[in-house]
Amino acid sequence: MDFSQWIQLTLICILGAISPGPSLAVILRNSILGGRRQGIMSGIGHGLGITFYAIVVVIGLVTFFKTNPFFLIFAQSIGSLFLFFVGFKMIITFLYPKEDNSKSDFSKITGKQGFLEGFLISFFNPKIAAWVLALFSQFVKPDSSILEQLILISTVGGIDATWYCIVATITTSGGLVSGLKSNAKRIDFGMGILLILVSLGMFWRLISTLF
Repeated sequence: MDFSQWIQLTLICILGAISPGPSLAVILRNSILGGRRQGIMSGIGHGLGITFYAIVVVIGLVTFFKTNPFFLIFAQSIGSLFLFFVGFKMIITFLYPKEDNSKSDFSKITGKQGFLEGFLISFFNPKIAAWVLALFSQFVKPDSSILEQLILISTVGGIDATWYCIVATITTSGGLVSGLKSNAKRIDFGMGILLILVSLGMFWRLISTLF
């Protein structure tokens, strides 16, 4: 994995982390009700949940790619399509908004321990597992070194934890909550367009390697 590919990976991880959803709702709630420390611990826990999935996915993909070379092409194709679908869904959500369900998002995870809540909201979210699988299918290779695998894992987990810790810090300083809520649809729309462009670039790179 060269530097340009790492930049691409970093961009997608940032887009995925800042996308409003149940995880953001839990971090915001913990920050507002429990203070900065609980919010930051929730962010760290969420990042570790993502890291767990990253470790499992990287090990699994390397094993599959070594035993079945055609699985690499299949995984990259499905991964590109999934990322495209996520971006398309973000745009549709902006164009055809549904009833606001943010209140139910805040009540999906209950409890007092911020770290545990942050971990659980990522660990029990199947969309996150699918996201990590689709993402890593583009970057994991059969001959990926241990160093490359560690870079992949630390990038996705580190960016996720860092973003939510920033959210907790700014939230407890005031000003972020209302801004995120009022602009959530616009954020989704912008990230949806970027994600579609990135997924098309990945698919084009795959086509170029085949022909």
